[in-house]
Amino acid sequence: QVQLLESGGGSVQAGGSLRLSCAASGRSYSSYSYCMAWFRRAPGKEREVVASIDVDGTLGYADSVKGRFTISKDNAKNTVYLQMNSLKPEDTAMYYCAAEEWNCAPSDFEYWGQGTQVTVSS
Repeated sequence: QVQLLESGGGSVQAGGSLRLSCAASGRSYSSYSYCMAWFRRAPGKEREVVASIDVDGTLGYADSVKGRFTISKDNAKNTVYLQMNSLKPEDTAMYYCAAEEWNCAPSDFEYWGQGTQVTVSS
């Protein structure tokens, strides 16, 4: 079992920044064998993957956030971050941290956090 706990959401004006954190724990978790990702779901929309960091460090981003969001991880702290800059109202959503062992395919993530709300006002 893997537990994920997100933090760092909040309300910000357009153009502002937020940093989300996701602390992973559990007997089976290892930062060296789990792909980590951030997803989001806006009201009335499908859930979408925002950013991912693979076991080998390969980064992936949705086109809508490239150049504005940065995913990173601290292996010693078992924590993944999502730095969000130049936020736009369309970034408003519930953001979820997810983990999957060895696999970064968006449809295969098994472990999920409870979500943290990000609200961007114009």
